Amino acid sequence: MRLYNTMSREVEEVRPSDGTVRIYLCGVTVYDYSHIGHARTIIVFDVLRRYLIHRGYSVKFVQNFTDVDDKIIRAAREKGVRPLELAEYFIEQYFNDFDRLNVLRADHYPRATEHVGDMHALIKGLMDKGYAYTTSKGVYFSIVRDADYGKLSKKPIDELKAGARVEVDEEKLDPLDFALWKFAEDEPSWDSPWGRGRPGWHIECSAMSMKYLGETFEIHGGGEDLIFPHHENEIAQSESLTCKEFARHWVHVGMVNVKGEKMAKSLKNIEPIRSALSRWGPNAIRLYCLSAHYRKPLEYDESLLRQALAVWRDVENALFELEHAMQVPADEGSRVADELRAIVDDSFSTFMESMDDDLDTPRAIASLLVPIRAVNRYAAEDMLDGSIAGAVMKRLNDMLFILGLRRADVSMEERARIEEMVRRRSMLRAEKRYREADEIREMLRAEGVELVDHRDRTVWKKLG
Repeated sequence: MRLYNTMSREVEEVRPSDGTVRIYLCGVTVYDYSHIGHARTIIVFDVLRRYLIHRGYSVKFVQNFTDVDDKIIRAAREKGVRPLELAEYFIEQYFNDFDRLNVLRADHYPRATEHVGDMHALIKGLMDKGYAYTTSKGVYFSIVRDADYGKLSKKPIDELKAGARVEVDEEKLDPLDFALWKFAEDEPSWDSPWGRGRPGWHIECSAMSMKYLGETFEIHGGGEDLIFPHHENEIAQSESLTCKEFARHWVHVGMVNVKGEKMAKSLKNIEPIRSALSRWGPNAIRLYCLSAHYRKPLEYDESLLRQALAVWRDVENALFELEHAMQVPADEGSRVADELRAIVDDSFSTFMESMDDDLDTPRAIASLLVPIRAVNRYAAEDMLDGSIAGAVMKRLNDMLFILGLRRADVSMEERARIEEMVRRRSMLRAEKRYREADEIREMLRAEGVELVDHRDRTVWKKLG
C-alpha cells in the first residue's frame, strides 16, 4: 500500500518492519461536542485501519484524548464545573457519536492526565541533554538546538515566526520556543521537579505515542492543521531526545470547510456529529467524508450529504434484494450469476487498486457502485436467485467492511413482527383492501422500514 508522506512530499509504500503497522492519531480536545471536521479525519483513519486489516496486517491503533488544556479550563469555568468533570462528559459523548458512526474502537485511548509522569520523564531527558530551559512561566524547548526544526512544514524559521500564534513570554530565548511544562497553581495541576503546573500540548502526544508504540512507529496522523506547530514540535522534542526517526509516515487529512473557512469550534461554524447523525444517518456521513480524496478540502454542503444518502439507499436496496434472493432456489446455470460474478470481481480489483493508491476512496466508492447498480437492475427485472446472491455477497461485504458501511441491525423479534405485517399487507392487497394496506406501509415507514413491491413478492428493508 502507498500513502502520501507529508515529510517527503511523496507517495511512498507503507513498510512495517515486523508485519505490524503502528498508528498514532491525534484525537480531540474534549471541551465540546465533536463535529463533522473531526469525523472526517477519524473516519479516514478508520478506513485506513480497516483496509490494512483486510490486507492481513496486524494493526496497533492508538488515539489520544487531550483532557487538560486551557480551552477545557475556560469552558469548565463558564459552565461552573470542574475541568476533569467536563472532559469526562465529552469523552463519553465522543464514544456515543463515533460508535454510531461505526468507527472501530482504538486499541488504546490514552488521556493526557493519565500520563503526566511519562511527560516528566521526557522533559527531564530534554533538560539533561540541553534542549530545554526554564523561565518564570514554565519549561520550554529551544528550537535553535534542533538543526532540523521546520522539516515537516518545509518553511524557513522566519516564515514560521511570522505566521505562528506563539505563547507570549519575554524570557523565551526564541519566539517559537514552545512550552513543555507550564507553571500553574489552579486546577488541574501537578507537582513536578520544576514547579507545580500542567503539561504543554505537544509533549502529551510524544509521551503517549512512544509509551504505546515505541520510539519509532509507522504512521502518525491527524488533520492538516496539526502540521505546524503540533506535529513539527512533536518531531523536534521526540527526535532530539531519542536520536531516532519518530514516525516513518506522516498522514494528514484535509479540512472540512464552511463557505471556504475551516470548520472549527473557535469559529462557531460547526455541525455537531450528533445532529448530523439524526438528519443523515451514519452511512451517509461516512460516504460524504470519503467522497473527496482525503488530502483535499471538503466543503460542508447539504447537497453533498443528500447525494451520499442517495448512494447509500442504492447500496442498501441491493443488499436487501440479495438477502431475499438467498431464499430463492438457485439456478446453477444462471447467465446472470456469471455476469454478476464477472462484474463484482472486476470492481473488487479496481477497488483494491484504488485503496492501494494513496487511499483513493472516491474511486473505490465508484467501483463499489458498479455491482450495486447491476444488482438493483436485475432485481427490478426479478432475475435474482440464490446462486446470484452467493456469487456477489462476499466481495460486496469485503468492500463494505473496508468503507465501514453497515446496514441497520434488526433483531429476530423485530424481523418476525415486520414480516408478519408485510404478510398481512400482501393479503389486504390481494383482497383489494388498498387503504388498509397503505396504512400498514405508512406504519412501517414511520419505523424506518421501507417496502419494495415486485410482481409476486414484497421486499422490506430497515433504513440505516
